[in-house]
Amino acid sequence: MGSHPSFPSAELRRAFTHLLPGLARRLLRLRSFLEPAGPLDEWGMDPSLPDRSFALLDFLYGTWWRVEARHVERVPARGAAVLVANHGGALPWDALVLRLALLRDHPGHRELRPLLDAEALRPPALARAAARLGAVPANPGNAGRLLSRGSLVAVFPEGSRAGEKPWSDRYRIQGFGRGGFVKVALRAGAPIVPCAIVGGEESSPPFARSGWLGDLLGLPLLALAPGLPLGPAAFLPLPSRWSIRFGEPIPTAGLGAGKAADPEVVSALAERTRDAVQQLLEEELSGRRSVYL
Repeated sequence: MGSHPSFPSAELRRAFTHLLPGLARRLLRLRSFLEPAGPLDEWGMDPSLPDRSFALLDFLYGTWWRVEARHVERVPARGAAVLVANHGGALPWDALVLRLALLRDHPGHRELRPLLDAEALRPPALARAAARLGAVPANPGNAGRLLSRGSLVAVFPEGSRAGEKPWSDRYRIQGFGRGGFVKVALRAGAPIVPCAIVGGEESSPPFARSGWLGDLLGLPLLALAPGLPLGPAAFLPLPSRWSIRFGEPIPTAGLGAGKAADPEVVSALAERTRDAVQQLLEEELSGRRSVYL
């Protein structure tokens, strides 16, 4: 993959100047998160919350992040599927953006349930907000139940540790673990849809990650410079420009559920998916015009 441009500080300042007033106005409407919820599903999702929070979510998706979803029609129009995406940044903003992309831009306006690991759901307030917006704790049981009902699920095999990668390694995919997402897809006979998300890495302040100073100053000798603790400031999403590219589905139905116990099959499918996501990332990054404008 080609090298990344230095951190675009001027771009970020201009974007904040233009967009911050609109965000401030909509944050005043956050009381919708505090209103009594309607009936929740077994994982704590509030089906009415997207409508009640439409003004804020629409602003984040369409104006703050200016998301472009490419080839979203490759996601099946009905039935179960497992979306597999890269993860970046300290917080799971990518799970929210991916869910909104399917609701807004898919021809069938499909509902997606992101599966998040325990580390992402560790802060209690974040866990409650994520659950109300549709997130589900990542484990085989939850994934299997959702897929058996014909749902779309999204997995982020790199896990929360991807947010700790050095700044210079953003969009370079780490390992996909033991292929748990392949096993649940095989058992359900659900296709695997590779998905590349660009913008999530820059949506969280880079200053908490090692290597940011060397990238900012263009000095490779500072590549190991440690990050800075940001505290609550890390929760403010930066106005990076996002794009999502969906790949061709990888079928599993013809292989049979029994292949979930075959390490060679699982490993081969996991590696195929990882390569597909990395290729999609490189294609998307090669056409990227700017990070924040």
